[in-house]
Amino acid sequence: MALNATTDLTHAPEIVIATLADRSFAEHLTGIVSGTLKSFEVDGDIAAAFTLTTVRTLPTDRAPEIARKFVGQTVDVTQVESWSAPEDDGSRKATLKVTVGSLPVSVSGTESLKATSTGSVLGLEATVSSSIPFVGGKIASAAEPFISKALALQGSKVSSWIERG
Repeated sequence: MALNATTDLTHAPEIVIATLADRSFAEHLTGIVSGTLKSFEVDGDIAAAFTLTTVRTLPTDRAPEIARKFVGQTVDVTQVESWSAPEDDGSRKATLKVTVGSLPVSVSGTESLKATSTGSVLGLEATVSSSIPFVGGKIASAAEPFISKALALQGSKVSSWIERG
């Protein structure tokens, strides 16, 4: 299942990337969905190439029933973003990998942060997959809207976080 999303932001890429790499922002996002930030690690200097690893414990009450059967009331979601060094205009790309607890469901793809004349655009192109024989496609299809909303939430909340001061 394909995930594609873009969010127009009124802030320069360097401000957006600093927000994405801010533990307080990650805690804020996690709290919006009634989760717990289990770990947050920035490996490298955000002014250059770096890797951001976030592990959240999230409730599954909004997850598809077919997925809840496998994980219970909460699930640990690990998100790893390996961001490139910025280009001259501040634009960047990242590889993205998301795993969902013990579920054989994963997300892999790319993120982009492109400079624009009015700020930047945060983009996502990824695929949700599952390796369970026979029902894997159903699980991936059911999980796609849940995962898509979670990833889109990040993009939609960046501006409001920055603007709060």
